[in-house]
Amino acid sequence: MAIPSVMILPMLIVVAAGVYYIYNEVMQFMSKCLVRNKVVVITDAVSGVGTECAHLFHKGGARLILCGTSWDKLESLYDSLTNDADPRETFAPKLVILDFSDMDSMEDVVAEVMECYGCVDVLICNSSMKLKAPVQSTSLELDRNIMDINYFGPSTLAKGVLPTMISRRSGHIVLVNSIQGRLAIPFRSSLEEYEVVVSTISHTFINASDPPPVEEPAPKPNTLSAFIAKQLTNGVHPSVLANEIVQTVNRKRKEVVLAHPIPWVALHLRSILPSFLFAVLGAGVKDSVLAEQ
Repeated sequence: MAIPSVMILPMLIVVAAGVYYIYNEVMQFMSKCLVRNKVVVITDAVSGVGTECAHLFHKGGARLILCGTSWDKLESLYDSLTNDADPRETFAPKLVILDFSDMDSMEDVVAEVMECYGCVDVLICNSSMKLKAPVQSTSLELDRNIMDINYFGPSTLAKGVLPTMISRRSGHIVLVNSIQGRLAIPFRSSLEEYEVVVSTISHTFINASDPPPVEEPAPKPNTLSAFIAKQLTNGVHPSVLANEIVQTVNRKRKEVVLAHPIPWVALHLRSILPSFLFAVLGAGVKDSVLAEQ
């Protein structure tokens, strides 16, 4: 018996929805199994995202280290996690006071985090400070505070836990960022309303050496690897970059990429096929390490 053509699309939608549901259930089950017994550090754990992460990882059986600036809020989160939890399936979280704006305390914080379990498997950097104000009225002191909370603090914590990750050849650092870091919008350091142009010139490494004298090249096979090696080792000469800066000022271009074909292609792959690019770069790093050894 043939299926009426008008029924094919609804049936396909139902089947697709069922497959999607099963896929999500399987992935959730696998994710819980993968985090069991893992030591997971969550910064700003009392925020909305941090709290949700804490509940998910706690249910999955992770050994949590919850960080925040308020001890009362950390204790409240601790109670919400442990009240209805099965002690045979979950671990009681560790609590650590962490304030990235106080850089002098970071050494003690790193030591306290490492004392909890002796290692860290997953570090989730969830802390961030956002400011909505005209850039010209923002003080340098506030700029430094933002950089401490958004960059120097998380970097210090990450560098503190990295040695054990490297020695164990296992670890994961998750950086939670806002897309506003890639966009310039009003009152987020955009100056378009004042007719002030901000340009960014991204270049490969600077090659300040003099160009080699012209010699008769020895016959070499015209291989793809030789072409790639040449592209990656030439770099950008200072005179070329200086000329591009002048042109950028004259043309008021907002964003300029000054790179040879290989890095230029890599930039586009970063947006289109990030997993492929990371796999290629990772393989290159492993090969270089093996070559050095």
